[in-house]
Amino acid sequence: MKLIAAHAHSTGAEGLNETKVVQLANTEDPRALALTGVGRIDLNFPKFTDGRAFSQAFLLRRRLGFKGEIRATGDVLIDQLVQMERTGFDTAVLREDQNLDFAQAQFDRYRGFYQGDAVTVQPVFSRTQTHEVTA
Repeated sequence: MKLIAAHAHSTGAEGLNETKVVQLANTEDPRALALTGVGRIDLNFPKFTDGRAFSQAFLLRRRLGFKGEIRATGDVLIDQLVQMERTGFDTAVLREDQNLDFAQAQFDRYRGFYQGDAVTVQPVFSRTQTHEVTA
């Protein structure tokens, strides 16, 4: 997951690949969004206790098949980052008082998961190449 400090965040398109950036309020249904030509969707966390953007990201990634960037903005804290990545976010803009180095350490702390998620759908046991049955 790409981490961005609050002061470095831009609300516009930053790369040549991005043709359109959409800011989706957490009260809006992503299923009503026309995804054609959209390169990035910014989902907002108005406060850390409001997790509706997690559901929006999951819907966009798994059910709607959105392949572009999903960016977390707003009240984004370090302890939310691993779950953000698992629900489909690519990028997180950290709240101003959050440290980028500490945030990166979260990913080093949690390297893998048994369950599937929005990005890696299959659980670990079905991703292994050898299935030996012992009697």
